[in-house]
Order: sequence, then structure tokens, then C-alpha cells
Amino acid sequence: MEATKKPIYLLVNFGGPRSLEEIPEFLTCLLSDRDVIRTRFPAFFHNWFFGRVAKKRAFTLAKDYELIGGKSPIYFDTETLAKLLETQLQTPVYTFHRYLPATHRESLRRIGQAKSLTVLPLFPQFCYATTGSVARFLAPYFPKELQWVPSYATHPCFIASYQKRISQFLWEHHLLESETLLFFSAHGVPQRFVDEGDPYEQECCATYEAIMKGFLKAASILAYQSKFGKGEWLKPYTDETCHNILLWNKGRKNVVMVPMSFTSDHIETLFEVEKLYLPILASKGLRAFRCPALNLEPYWIDALLEILQTQELVPTAMLIRKAVP
Repeated sequence: MEATKKPIYLLVNFGGPRSLEEIPEFLTCLLSDRDVIRTRFPAFFHNWFFGRVAKKRAFTLAKDYELIGGKSPIYFDTETLAKLLETQLQTPVYTFHRYLPATHRESLRRIGQAKSLTVLPLFPQFCYATTGSVARFLAPYFPKELQWVPSYATHPCFIASYQKRISQFLWEHHLLESETLLFFSAHGVPQRFVDEGDPYEQECCATYEAIMKGFLKAASILAYQSKFGKGEWLKPYTDETCHNILLWNKGRKNVVMVPMSFTSDHIETLFEVEKLYLPILASKGLRAFRCPALNLEPYWIDALLEILQTQELVPTAMLIRKAVP
């Protein structure tokens, strides 16, 4: 009986393919999520159409994953992070990977054994397409048992963690703050999402401004990457900003790209930033660097422990987008 009284935590993340063979299933799960791809199609047609899109994109994406080792580290890092937190908390810490359907049955089985759960998304800024999507997915299984950390975009411990990460990186590479442009890149979302009330852009800006209070000598910019499909997304776009970087660097020769909305390195940082964006910056005559995400840094683990203890919790219903196409 005593074990059931312990707090139990659920760490949720995006998920990523653990092998090249898992890419089609990963993409199909992602593109069939109507919090991410919002169409007015009937569900059966949406799933059929984007299932075909996923199969076509899987071939191209496999080549990208081959360049970063044939898999995404995000699954493995999330599992390791959960174990490290579990050791510190002395209570179970389960995981849920939103777009890895092969893991869902076991995750739901384990979660179902808990009478109550505190959910910690590894998405610092709230978005209906990330935290909201996980909330919608889990709601039918656990209508009352879940309490969520909705976001921690400006939590002092999160901000301090990224400030330390950046400071360490500057020191390791002998970069002077006054000679450096900090190029923050967050995952983009369609502008329509924000127009419909999603707070994601506002929270990204708040994170950016809070982090930059620790780097008053550096130049900086915030842009948004990973645009998919047609339509306008949050601007400025990261790729366009890279091409126009000389308008932003204020004479500084060092550019450090910081993955502001990513707490774990994966395809968007290891391939998109490293292989696509850094060469563009270098072609402009600049010294271009990628600052790693927080990953498994000890101070990040300490920050998550503090966030769990101090951040206000909300029920699942508050995180689910009401209007569904």
C-alpha cells in the first residue's frame, strides 16, 4: 500500500525513430496527428492522404538520418533522463513517446497501474501541437488521473540551465561574448496556429528575452525552423535568416546557433542545424557553431527536479485545443 502513495511521474517527449526501419511508422503517426496537421478532411481521408505522404518522405528522411547515425537519439536520451530522475526522486518515472506507436502499448500499461500521475513534457514552451497533442492522446485513457506541468518557458531553473549551457560552450570554444551573435532557433508552427490562440510564439519570445538577460554583450536573434508544407509559418524563418545573416550579426564574426525549444538533440539539431544551416553561415565568412541542447547535463536534471516541485499543475482538459477541424 505504501508504494501506491508515492508520487509517480510521466516524462513525455516527441519520440524519434530508433532505426531507419522505424521512420515510416514514425512519420505516419506524426502526420496523422490533427493537432499538428490541421485539415478539414474527414479522418479516414486525412489518414490515407498523409499516410501516402509519409511513405514518400520516409525515403528522403532516411538519408538524413543516415548522416546522424541511422537513428534519433531522442528516444534513448529520454529513457536515460527518466532513469536519472527516478534515482533522484526515489519514485517511478515513466516515459511516453508521442510518435513512436510501437512503444505506446507498454507505456499505457505501465501508466495504467498508477492512481495519479504528474506529467512533465520535455517541451519548455506550451504548444497545442506538442504538449496539447499528448494531452489529447492520453485523455481517453486517463480522464481524471493526470496533472500536468503545462510549460516552464521562463522558469528560473530552465533559463539558468540554458544560460549555463551557452556560457560553457562559449568558454570551451574560446568565444568572446562581445564578438558573438547568439542565433536562437525554435521549431516553427504555422502562423494560423498562433492566430487561433496558441501561446507558443509568445512563450518562445519570453524564453529568448529571459536567456538574453545573461548575455548583454552579445548580439542575438530568434528565428523559427523546420517549416513543412505550404502556408505562412512563424517568421523570421531560420534558413532565410542564415542567408541574410550579415544584416543581423553587427560585425561579429562568430555565430552560435542555440536550439531554444529543443531540450534534446535530434534530427532538427544534428542534421538540420549542423548539416544545412551552419554551412550557409560559414559561406558568409563567419565562424559558425551549434550549441548542443541540454540533453543529460546534471544541472538540467537538477532544474527538472526543481520544476516538478515548484511549477503549478493543471488538469488535462486545460491543455486540449477545443476546435478540431
